[in-house]
Amino acid sequence: MGELVYTPVEDIEQIRTDLKNGFKSKKLQNLAYRKNQILQLAYLVQDNFDAFKDALRADLGRPELEAYFIEINPTINNILKIYNNLEKWAKTEKAPFSIQFTAMNPVIRKEPKGTVLIISPFNFPMWLSLAPVAGAIAAGNTVLLKPSELSSAVSQLTAELIPKYLDADVCRVVNGAIPETTKCLELQWDHILYTGSGGVGKIVSAAAAKHLTPVTLELGGKSPAVVDPSCDIALTSRRMLWGKFTNSGQTCIAPDYVLVPRAFQDTLVDALKARYAEFYPDGAAKSESFSRMITGRHFERLKGLLEATKGTIVVGGETDASQKFIAPTIVRDVKFDDSLMQDELFGPILPIVPVDNIEEAIEFINSRDHPLALYVFATSAAVKSQVFDNTQSGSCLANECLMQCGAHGLPFGGTGASGSGYHIGKYSFDTFTHLRASMDSPSWIDKIIGGRFPPYTKSKLTSLNKLQLPTLPARPVKGVVATGATNGSAKRWGTLALALAVAAVLTGKHVYLLPYLPGWFTSLLRI
Repeated sequence: MGELVYTPVEDIEQIRTDLKNGFKSKKLQNLAYRKNQILQLAYLVQDNFDAFKDALRADLGRPELEAYFIEINPTINNILKIYNNLEKWAKTEKAPFSIQFTAMNPVIRKEPKGTVLIISPFNFPMWLSLAPVAGAIAAGNTVLLKPSELSSAVSQLTAELIPKYLDADVCRVVNGAIPETTKCLELQWDHILYTGSGGVGKIVSAAAAKHLTPVTLELGGKSPAVVDPSCDIALTSRRMLWGKFTNSGQTCIAPDYVLVPRAFQDTLVDALKARYAEFYPDGAAKSESFSRMITGRHFERLKGLLEATKGTIVVGGETDASQKFIAPTIVRDVKFDDSLMQDELFGPILPIVPVDNIEEAIEFINSRDHPLALYVFATSAAVKSQVFDNTQSGSCLANECLMQCGAHGLPFGGTGASGSGYHIGKYSFDTFTHLRASMDSPSWIDKIIGGRFPPYTKSKLTSLNKLQLPTLPARPVKGVVATGATNGSAKRWGTLALALAVAAVLTGKHVYLLPYLPGWFTSLLRI
């Protein structure tokens, strides 16, 4: 793999200017041109499957199956989904029907924001770079991509391939570390998407605030998994271990820790140990199905946490600094204040925290920042509802892990400390799109609401109020919950009056009044 070549800091502002000029050229207003660039991006992936697979192996020790299943395939599928749906997503929408305004032709125009900055992470360096780039271009923006310097092989490969497939005034790559990222953040952008840690997310937000730049933050946090005794224990152990140890635990939505009733902890641990033996029969160190830590610094951090834990390691625990290897590790009897429970682990260590009951699990989850994901393993519908209805998280899954990111149509994003905003698929298009309100109001409207113009009079106020003011439902009675029932008789009379009014208007040729009559008559009849 080639060495990562940093972009000269002094070149970054000119790169931004080139992208700004690309946006000003208006060529991205043409949907066919956007689709051409998006399709080129898809071929960038397809033509270089082996190169990306090898780069992921070099950066993360990523096994081939994992490389395709959790990164390469989702990336190209996401790009193709955007390509196939662009015309539908970009189409101007009619505003929801409104009696008062429908004749003014209110519509929502889908317009690009301008030139955007995407800062992507090391853990999914291909997918979380190229998928949002596709969404940004689909929305009509030009893009500066700043990939992580930690995933150096993938970042260098991306920097070499982008100019071969995409126009230079549409998408560029800046490689580097803190100085290069700092320079990017000093410049003004029309939107910033950052994926990474909460600490850096605060830095990005502060820099964006200087220019009032909108920001989408995809952060992380400690995502809990709640296990109920009603669960299918074989399914639970299989999916939980896969979700935790895939990518060596370096996944922002991996289950960070497990909350389980004390009486069920032994059953869960036994099942996890059995599944572990199936996953890694000769041990994880010799397995071709397990990744490595991204850097020595990340390795040392996790090694220190393992050494400090007061819990009991029941499987794993081995480390090898020369390989940046932390064995998949399960730790039982972990307390709330343990070293493993302070910050997001972002590694292959699974703490199991015993609780008295599901209520205590929920209470503990709610005592911490909102996580990016929350998992519950149970067959009981009541338990699943209890956990989901009484917690907050970016996503919530029952009896599954990680799969929400690959499900087309689902938003990917956090809440509170785990992030703000969404992307992936249509949500990337929406994130980088400005919804521009528009109207084209005919002259005859003034015959109906001409009373809005000075000089103001009591009669004008009376007429406008009849057109505009709604009739509220019955006033709530303290201690009584409204059922939402309506007066059917009044509705029928209102419908009859409306039909007679429409007939009168049509025979009198006062067609311009038609859109306003329902509101007026229902107001008079207090429906």
